[in-house]
Amino acid sequence: MKLVLFLNMGGATNLKDCKTFLKNMFNDPYILGIKNKFLRKFVAWMITLSRTKTMQKNYTKMGGKSPLNEITQNLCHKLNSLQKEFVFDFVNLYVPPYASEILEKHSLNSKDQIILYPLYPHHSCTTVTSSLEVLQKEIKKLNITSKIKIMDIFYKDANYNQMIVSHILHKKNQFNAKTLIFSAHSLPISLIQKGDLYEKHVNEHIEILKEKLKNHFEEIILAYQSKLGPVKWLEPSTSDILASLKNKALIYPISFCIDCSETIFELGMEYRHLATQDYELISCPNDSDEFINFILKSLKN
Repeated sequence: MKLVLFLNMGGATNLKDCKTFLKNMFNDPYILGIKNKFLRKFVAWMITLSRTKTMQKNYTKMGGKSPLNEITQNLCHKLNSLQKEFVFDFVNLYVPPYASEILEKHSLNSKDQIILYPLYPHHSCTTVTSSLEVLQKEIKKLNITSKIKIMDIFYKDANYNQMIVSHILHKKNQFNAKTLIFSAHSLPISLIQKGDLYEKHVNEHIEILKEKLKNHFEEIILAYQSKLGPVKWLEPSTSDILASLKNKALIYPISFCIDCSETIFELGMEYRHLATQDYELISCPNDSDEFINFILKSLKN
């Protein structure tokens, strides 16, 4: 068996899981870089205590759950029904399904192969490194002897970028905007200064896409969303860009493969009242046919 495991942070599937998500996320040393484990645990508890109710209110506006798990499950189902060479499943970092549950479910042996597939187009220690470390530790803990293959980031992949261009232009046919905003999840500047490759990869990705889309928009802007706390984060912020829009705009969430609270709520709902012009949000690749084709081609390369 060739088991492909999609890796993501995950999204709460009910309001109770909001607390679980926050607790696990802020106990992640790659997210909250406090070396002392006990101090990090205390700070994580304080943040979780202060943010849970707000997160639950936001999730209530989305219908009480993130769409991430359901979309990822649909993606796996479609991929499994299209071919027999690979078995697809997914693992979340901060909410179920966790690594141990999924690994035990598949009864792996030394003849099998585990393909770890982070659903992040750009590399960051907070996403790719953290997810891979958790999976590899769990594989070792469960004494699984299967061969392991790790899929690389894919922001330079021609098939992936053609899919993005296709989705953007399809939306433009429905909503004739002059401005295109690529909204990426922000990171603290301190992480970038320590060598995190995320900003470099995002910038390179935007340049690739600008070249393909420059004749379709008057302006193409990179902005960053989801800033948290008082420290300096990557800018400009998506909220500030929307607050000074001069033309109708399309927003593409460049750092996400699956729609989640950051896309559905933050971009789709929370920022609406800030925008000085109308805008439309383009869906993530999700379980689209183009994304499925990209995934299957990437596994055969």
